[in-house]
Amino acid sequence: MIRAQSAISVFDPDLTTCPAVACHLDFAEHAAEVPLHTHRKGQLIFARHGAVTCTADDQIWIVPANCGVWIPGGVQHSARATFNARLSYLFVEPGSANLPENCCTLSISPMIREMIGWLADQNTDYPLNNHAARLARVTLDELAEMPRERFNLPISSNSKIRMIADALTIEPSDRSTLATWAKRVAMSERSLARLMIRETGLTFGRWRQQLHLVVALRELASGATVQNVSVELGYESVNAFITMFKAALGSTPAQYRATLLTGTKRPIKD
Repeated sequence: MIRAQSAISVFDPDLTTCPAVACHLDFAEHAAEVPLHTHRKGQLIFARHGAVTCTADDQIWIVPANCGVWIPGGVQHSARATFNARLSYLFVEPGSANLPENCCTLSISPMIREMIGWLADQNTDYPLNNHAARLARVTLDELAEMPRERFNLPISSNSKIRMIADALTIEPSDRSTLATWAKRVAMSERSLARLMIRETGLTFGRWRQQLHLVVALRELASGATVQNVSVELGYESVNAFITMFKAALGSTPAQYRATLLTGTKRPIKD
């Protein structure tokens, strides 16, 4: 059996100083797990189909279709793609664009989507005064204007918070109370509640709901049914899951799945 090639072995983006270079990856041809690594260049991971979950900057970032996660240069990150993921990577030379200094999820317009696609077909060492260079600059200018979306889960570098995050990422249907988790990590319930707020900015209940949203977005993007996602997250009924999802994101899971097929902008509730 031939082992799937790691996505980071496709090419080294740091070998070029061009303002922006891009490539496409089909994860049917690559290992789903991309190990912890870093680049000199900043990186936009853009999902054309399926989804990818990134870990960077003490947070978990979900990248559903038609969104991208921006990772500044020098930030260590890893990723895990759904089996059906088709991704585009845009690598940005430091100082070439007015992009955020911290990791974030960006909405991707159809125009940026097409321009990244065009750049992926170009030589990665194009002259800095040709058409590819001009399009790269326009792409970066447009990308800097894209709105941020909240598809992330703070996990902290604290070992106890990380232990809970790892466990619930593996088994998101675990509905254990804060008191139960406190016993598991050898803390009092009150101390764990304070630690969670201090480290993540969220109460335990709100943090777990955000984790459920991250998992739900990933699974819906991979083709899972609304009912199966509801079961995976441990909801007593599909309606309870739909109510939570709509209250958080402003659309039902079915409406969200429909936007993945049409490529239209989905409503996100502030």
